[in-house]
Amino acid sequence: MNNQKIFSVSELTSAIKSMLEGRFPFINVAGEISNLRRPGSGHFYFTLKDAGAALRCVIWRSNAARIPHNLQDGLAIEAHGSIGVYEASGQYQLYVRSVQPAGEGRLYQEFLRLKAQLEAEGLFDPELKQLIPEQPHKIGIVTSTNAAALQDMLNTLQNRYPLVEAVLAPASVQGVAAPPEIVRAIRALNRRDDIDVILVARGGGSLEDLWCFNDERVVRAIAASQIPIITGVGHETDFTLSDFAADLRAPTPTAAAVEATPDVRDLYEILQGSVYRLQYNFQSILETHSDRLQGLYNRLERVSPIYQIHSDQQRMDELEERSIRALRHILDLRRTQSQGLSQRLAALNPQAVLERGYAIVSLDDGALVRSTKQVQHGESLHIQLSDGKINAHVLEQGDNL
Repeated sequence: MNNQKIFSVSELTSAIKSMLEGRFPFINVAGEISNLRRPGSGHFYFTLKDAGAALRCVIWRSNAARIPHNLQDGLAIEAHGSIGVYEASGQYQLYVRSVQPAGEGRLYQEFLRLKAQLEAEGLFDPELKQLIPEQPHKIGIVTSTNAAALQDMLNTLQNRYPLVEAVLAPASVQGVAAPPEIVRAIRALNRRDDIDVILVARGGGSLEDLWCFNDERVVRAIAASQIPIITGVGHETDFTLSDFAADLRAPTPTAAAVEATPDVRDLYEILQGSVYRLQYNFQSILETHSDRLQGLYNRLERVSPIYQIHSDQQRMDELEERSIRALRHILDLRRTQSQGLSQRLAALNPQAVLERGYAIVSLDDGALVRSTKQVQHGESLHIQLSDGKINAHVLEQGDNL
């Protein structure tokens, strides 16, 4: 015992829960209702008992709303559901999906028997399922002309995909006349060559109301159909043998119409995306060919005589501009040189020297006086200033006066 695993309460309860739920995923239990409670949550809680034992039961609000029977204490029923464990208290209980008065259990037993038989024959084999067309042109509908489900389906088809055409093959969907009428309607639609998918549908009801869709003739007709069939029978929790044989099972008639058609708004978005990609690709191709054409045009232009003439004209214009710039440069250089010579010449001009305060002294014979030794006392001198001449006589001479 020391080597055995020690379970926590939660671990043990979880293990028992898995075992029970795996062993009883779907079960039918007959008994009498007692201690029925209906709290504000909308769920139903009660005990199902017989002479020897009692079983706690729960009906969740989503299932309780679809139970047509008025449950009350003392009512004998057949409950259909699965066994589970409520871990908080460690109690096992029955989670009820549907309820029928005692006596309808024989129908369910027949349902299970026929299901096992047809399943063994391979009528429910997933490999036999046909693909539902994405964009059907015509949809066949097998249902009663008086059924509210018919109008629901037609409205849904119109809103989702107004391009589709609905073809009604009327048939009773309840009672002893229903199975052969449903079979005839399915076969009539199969004889046409323009039907893309068939909807077999009716609204909710009790097990007895929906029994025609468990009829072996109807199930075999659905399985043998060469046109894909979508069933939409009853409510979400209702399953019939026709659902197993169909190529696709929808929980309601409206859902069957949804499954059969695309939403035109989704198609519009896809179309818009395709248009955008087409425009983008076309523009890309156009630009590629435009660039190629421009390249060919440029090559043709370069080898044409007019291109050579234009090129030579441009060359001449460039040479003319260069010549003008060179000539201007030479003229500017000569002008600068001339200005420099003019400035030097002006600096050497005697008149300019005189204007700075210097004078030119000469003798009577015109000889320039460059030294005091050239003149004698009393000798006449001629002094040239910037603005005139002065005659003078030497009164005194010497090296230092």
